[in-house]
Amino acid sequence: MIAKTFAAALMVSGLALASFPAAAQEVPLTPKQTEAVKKVVRDYLMEHPEVLGEALEALREKMRAQAEADAHKMLEARKDDIYKNADDPQGGNLKGDLTVVLFSDYNCGFCKQAFDPLWEAIKADGKVRVVIKEYPILGPDSVLAARVALLAKAQSQAKYDDIHRAFMKFRGRLDEKVIYKIAGEQGMNVEQLKKDIGGAELEKQLKKNFDLARSLDIGGTPTFIVGDRIISSALDQQTLKQLMDAARRTAAKQAG
Repeated sequence: MIAKTFAAALMVSGLALASFPAAAQEVPLTPKQTEAVKKVVRDYLMEHPEVLGEALEALREKMRAQAEADAHKMLEARKDDIYKNADDPQGGNLKGDLTVVLFSDYNCGFCKQAFDPLWEAIKADGKVRVVIKEYPILGPDSVLAARVALLAKAQSQAKYDDIHRAFMKFRGRLDEKVIYKIAGEQGMNVEQLKKDIGGAELEKQLKKNFDLARSLDIGGTPTFIVGDRIISSALDQQTLKQLMDAARRTAAKQAG
């Protein structure tokens, strides 16, 4: 109602201007006329300041909808990079009907918080594939941990699973000493790791993940991709289930 009243006020001023001949309307407002219009708007806003709140809310909603639309387009454009990179660690049901993608960092407390809920949700569902994108954004120690994990993946997915779980379960900051200690405890050859840690293929894979994250406007961890949603938050098991169910409904609707 307030917005309609405001629109009406502007319409009145517009009708007043419309009374001038067409040729006159093409002439810019005089300073006096400009001030008069400004006064109408200012007086109205002073009387009805809540209009500003309504306008800001409408702007936020418009920006949110636009951001969501842009994200959907980019998810479609980069779907092969998101879901079909053979070098990415995977888990869950590799033949499942839904894939959940996770960008994470081993020194991210929220990533560690999200670890158990994610795998509990995956186990309970039974039909979800998980793709892990190593995204070490919290400094050199995080990069080192990601490189060690990817070297474990090069040996086997099972070896990666062991290292990944051990890193995520460690409470405290993973530094070089701790990283190599955990790797040794998980059966990896630490001396060989130190020789291989600077490999170009590791650099290439991490760069792919960073490029993909930038294209999807992902700046933090943990970030999940579930269906057409990108969520940067530590999700609990129930929320993950709701997102997975919603993704399946959306996929079924699009298919049928």
